[in-house]
Amino acid sequence: MAAALAALITTIAYALPATAQPTYPSKPIRFILPNAPGGSNDVVARLVGEKLTASWDQPVVIDSRPGGNNVIAAEALLKSTPDGHTILLITAAHAINPLLFPKMPYDAIKDFSAVATLVKTEYILVVNAAVPATNLREFIALAKARPGQLNAAGSNTGGIQHLALELFNMLAGVKLQHVPYKGGGPGMIDLVGGQVQAAFNNAISVMPHVRTGKIRALGVGGDSRVSVLPGIPTFAEAGLPGFNASNWFGVVMPARAQRTPLQKLANEIARIQSLADFREKLALQGVEPFVSGPDVFAAFIKTEMAKYARIIKSANIRIEH
Repeated sequence: MAAALAALITTIAYALPATAQPTYPSKPIRFILPNAPGGSNDVVARLVGEKLTASWDQPVVIDSRPGGNNVIAAEALLKSTPDGHTILLITAAHAINPLLFPKMPYDAIKDFSAVATLVKTEYILVVNAAVPATNLREFIALAKARPGQLNAAGSNTGGIQHLALELFNMLAGVKLQHVPYKGGGPGMIDLVGGQVQAAFNNAISVMPHVRTGKIRALGVGGDSRVSVLPGIPTFAEAGLPGFNASNWFGVVMPARAQRTPLQKLANEIARIQSLADFREKLALQGVEPFVSGPDVFAAFIKTEMAKYARIIKSANIRIEH
């Protein structure tokens, strides 16, 4: 009897710490963004946040920390308590910046724990309507006949639009000239006006101008066509396989984060991505769900870094900083 009672007391003693621990999430979730409010990552973060709040009955607070090549937002995450209640949205820039700015104050791989990817937007090659090329093969032939004479708009030197252009140059054996702008919007204005001949941009940016005929879309990256512009062939379909340059959004926690909240959040994001209304709202933003969990996402970031390192080296891209 005494032995049984002692065993019961021991069992309760061990059980108490576990039951005393709060269930995740136990307080509001702070969702840090590396860009100013109003952009596409703000829209996606708020869509995800609304679904998380509905599921977990905890508010998701959007905290925009723009500037510093995403460093400000990343450092805010790394200074937070690693209990899963502070998360960071990252984009392809997270994999690119260390290649351009080797003195980053953190390690893009070791200091973060990948949670899940959110969305992906493939880059589309568009040309001004006056360019004498109606398809990708004709445009490549034109670029080969006029090396260095065709200008392509990009959001900034070393950005994803610039690297998409340089990947195209490598695969097609051509030399389009990159013209950097302070954002994708000004570049699109000059493309429509004919000041530049081409650009690589996402579906939501090019869609209105393609539909009015002011610019012509020749190819879209990735393995499949985009839902909002189904008539645009992939680069592989158009005769240039291997072109895969996209921007993507994902969620990370600090490297010290515990696996339980990390996996629970990853599972919930995957459930949200399967919802029809969520996918419909993403389509309106010109993006597609991009589903992968912690381990696959972590491997994907490393693959992205290796891919863009090759492009940066081949194109000899340097940024004085």
